[in-house]
Amino acid sequence: MIRLDAATVLLQWAVGGLFFLWFTTRRREVGVGYGWLLRGTYLLMALGAFACGVSFGFVPVRDVAALLAAVGALCVLVVSIVFRHAGMAAADAEHDRRSARVAQMTGIERAGSARQRRGREFPPVLDLVAPAIGSVGLVAAGFDAVAGASAGDTAVSLVRTFAGAAFLGSVTDAMLLGHWYLVQPGLPRRHLHDLVRALGLVWPLEVVSLLLPIGMLSVWSGAVDDGWNGTLGWFWGACAITTLALVFVTRAALRERYYSAVMAATGLLYLAILTAFGTDLVARAVLAG
Repeated sequence: MIRLDAATVLLQWAVGGLFFLWFTTRRREVGVGYGWLLRGTYLLMALGAFACGVSFGFVPVRDVAALLAAVGALCVLVVSIVFRHAGMAAADAEHDRRSARVAQMTGIERAGSARQRRGREFPPVLDLVAPAIGSVGLVAAGFDAVAGASAGDTAVSLVRTFAGAAFLGSVTDAMLLGHWYLVQPGLPRRHLHDLVRALGLVWPLEVVSLLLPIGMLSVWSGAVDDGWNGTLGWFWGACAITTLALVFVTRAALRERYYSAVMAATGLLYLAILTAFGTDLVARAVLAG
């Protein structure tokens, strides 16, 4: 029903991360460097997925899609570098709005963000190209994991594959975006709020998909032996519950007005990455066995 396959996990991670990159940058308020960082990171993950597939078990559609997704991410990265001089009108407008508000409250005038723009802005929709290509590979991975199984088992496998991609991508992007506030401290918190909220919405889909037969309920009942007398099943449950708890605590931290709250939220997201990976990978390891 499931496999612990490095190529699939890396491709899931890359596809989910690249999708939530678009989710964050679609408003054109986050600095262009954030896009460069994430495209470069997930580009390498997609290449890693291709390399693992070639080395440890080649699935043609999945692995070719991983390679093409890496090429797509590279092309979009090049386009964003070429268009960097155009800046981001939305970010500048937000800067000017805040400056005007400060001036009204304190009488302190701040310089506007007027700049000479060259060319058109980078179109955020291009960031959907690579994850769209990678999604084809995830479909192939989902079918390959249950080759010859029933339609119901195939549907569960596909849900698990895409839920895992969204789960790993959202938590990783949230942590990286939290760090980006050190580079762009005036960035509105709503972007981090949106990612944490998305993680909370994806969590039930990820957990329920891993409980569906044959799933973690079978580990708890003893029908599936985890090799540790059920310990890994309870460890998985602790990771899943802790991840959700960290989502709520992070959202509570972001409601604080002090700037340090963003850094506190980022630290909590560090922990959420560990528990999220425990939720996904422990289940894969146990059920694949």
